[in-house]
Amino acid sequence: MELLVVAALLWLAVHIGIAGTRLRAFLVGPLGDNAFRAVFSVLSLASIGFLVWAFRAAPAEPLWTTPLWLRWVLVAAMLPAFLLFVGSVANPNPTAMQPGVARVQPPRGIIRVTRHPMLCGFTLWALVHIIGTGEAAALIFFGAFLVTAVAGMPSIDAKLARRDPNFWQALSAATSIVPFAAIAAGRNRFVPREIGWVTPVVGIAAWILLLLVHPWLFGVGPLGASLDTSLGALLGTPIGTVSVPA
Repeated sequence: MELLVVAALLWLAVHIGIAGTRLRAFLVGPLGDNAFRAVFSVLSLASIGFLVWAFRAAPAEPLWTTPLWLRWVLVAAMLPAFLLFVGSVANPNPTAMQPGVARVQPPRGIIRVTRHPMLCGFTLWALVHIIGTGEAAALIFFGAFLVTAVAGMPSIDAKLARRDPNFWQALSAATSIVPFAAIAAGRNRFVPREIGWVTPVVGIAAWILLLLVHPWLFGVGPLGASLDTSLGALLGTPIGTVSVPA
């Protein structure tokens, strides 16, 4: 378990300590942007590989048991996580890799819901797996991703504010980090036609597909052995037999 803690701390050091602070600008100066991106990519791949390996090698130490009714809630909660993720890559996003593309127009589509759809999706994904697994190793492993996602949102906001204060002022006035918060506050409105039908269809299809293949990919099913068998019969495809939640 100690090795997993070290791996999680290394992941956080790379993605928060370097990418999420002014240390990034300090390193980009002498290295150049392209060289920094190359070095950071190597560090990122190495840290996530180490983290996954340490997680798989960690002993099982149960902390709590997830009740059966909550497993269904967690499975359902993964659907909006998929929708947020698909929406984040299907539409121009001012907080993504190419912010200039989205600056030619006011916030549209999924950005009306949250200006950080991908990180909100990862936050929900991590929370679902922490609650559903109920083990110490999962708490550390998924907790590392949860901290990265939650800390990443205000960090990206700060970078946008420094890069283009006028653009950031307009964006922050019309959007929110928390999904639907700006809409609930009357600072924006939900326009489903801007999202279209492709995003929800792809999100739902990906959610169902991963639900079916989860036991074979990761060795655990999302609902437990008996419920996974029942859901598989309902969908016409066996999901597998497992005894712990995803």
